[in-house]
Amino acid sequence: MVKQMPLYIKVNDRDNVAIVANAGGLTKGTRFPCGLTLMEDIPQGHKVALADFREGDPIVRYGEVIGYAQKRIQKGEWVKESSIRLPHPPDLHQLPIATKTPVALPPLEGYTFQGYRNADGSFGTRNLLGITTSVQCVAGVLDIAVQRIKKELLPKYPNVDDVVALEHHYGCGVAIHAPEAVIPIRTLQNLSTHPNFGGEVLVVGLGCEKLSPQSLNAKGEEDSLVVLQDYQGFADMIETIMRKAEERLKRLNERQRQECPLSGLVVGLQCGGSDAFSGVTANPAVGYAADLLVRAGATVLFSEVTEVRDAVHLLTPRVVDEQVGHALIREIEWYDRYLQRGEADRSANPSPGNKKGGLSNIVEKALGSIAKSGSSAIVDVLPPGEKVKKQGLVFAATPASDFVCGTLQLAAGMNVHVFTTGRGTPYGLAMAPVVKVATRTELATQWHDLIDIDAGRIATGTATIEEIGWEIFRFIIDTASGKRTKAEQHGIHNDLCLFNPAPLT
Repeated sequence: MVKQMPLYIKVNDRDNVAIVANAGGLTKGTRFPCGLTLMEDIPQGHKVALADFREGDPIVRYGEVIGYAQKRIQKGEWVKESSIRLPHPPDLHQLPIATKTPVALPPLEGYTFQGYRNADGSFGTRNLLGITTSVQCVAGVLDIAVQRIKKELLPKYPNVDDVVALEHHYGCGVAIHAPEAVIPIRTLQNLSTHPNFGGEVLVVGLGCEKLSPQSLNAKGEEDSLVVLQDYQGFADMIETIMRKAEERLKRLNERQRQECPLSGLVVGLQCGGSDAFSGVTANPAVGYAADLLVRAGATVLFSEVTEVRDAVHLLTPRVVDEQVGHALIREIEWYDRYLQRGEADRSANPSPGNKKGGLSNIVEKALGSIAKSGSSAIVDVLPPGEKVKKQGLVFAATPASDFVCGTLQLAAGMNVHVFTTGRGTPYGLAMAPVVKVATRTELATQWHDLIDIDAGRIATGTATIEEIGWEIFRFIIDTASGKRTKAEQHGIHNDLCLFNPAPLT
């Protein structure tokens, strides 16, 4: 076996730290071709000092200050989390707005996907029967009904991909009229009209809950409701759900894939189980693909408020106008107050796994996270749970939690999800396909049957950001046209998780 040359990755000329690229890390005494010698063992993805630091000196990665030295650090030493003092976040009232709005790149023409056209003008990438619920109380009954629908009915309708129950923990025991209750309510309403359901959603409620089943019935059709308290026993409930489900399965089964414009795609971007390679490989490649999608007319969502907060000064100059800039600041300010109410702050992110992967603090994580957004102008900002209104690059304000972010992006109308990971996660969604992109080849090899695209080839020099970006772009089109992702092949999906900042009662 040929020993690999010691490698580190320096992102920007101004950086005074770099990350160790070699699998398994490098040992004390390792000498790089440039002459740098390691003063101690350093794991893969963790930072090595490229210069001597005095206490208080700025530590720079991505060309930005990620913190200040807590103590003297020698060139060649491991720059650990404990060695870095977190800087103050950007002042939201001193940000440049729309000062560097990117010029639109030439349109990318000639690309379409094979999808489903909906009567409301939206487009589906999957053909699903959606059954939504107004309260958790009905989940047990619905679970049994869905099991029977999948076993007894679904095989009769081969053009329908699956049956999805939109179960959640909202609906009762909540302050339904609290101002912030609007977030979970509009989320559920928008989930119920997701484009992959083709307008054929069934609503199952109990009958005494605070969130009325009727409020989730977009069409207002009485036949779309099943209110369990109206029925004579359990068997009657199940048979009614199955009968109404079959009526919808028949109509859904008549739908056929047809050529659709890429403007019909709403692609959500997210990262989870991130590491120090996320901002070097997978996220920049996804950002390149995002620019291609925008050029082709698609809508691209990036999210996770706490993972853009410390890099917001790089985003506000990119907005199309001051209105969008102020909307972005407004959403971040709201989240700052939300964290303060919970006596939490931005240091609660990153996770232990992120830190093990080399991310020292939220500033470093945010700088890598926003790479997913590419370089296009930001055309709109969505409060949590709202549907997209404009084509192009959109910031959908969500928490950083994978499950809450995914749920809110689905509510926004996302019909393809792209998820980057460095540590690895089997995350999936039932309502839309999830494309998994690994930051490291080691993860892609270890999880060969869970990862769709290996962006780690960028770190090893066997592929460029542009090449992987085009690969992701084409994979998204294939997925939207019916190609099943690895998560879909295994039937992996996480539960919906509503964002409810309003009180429980």
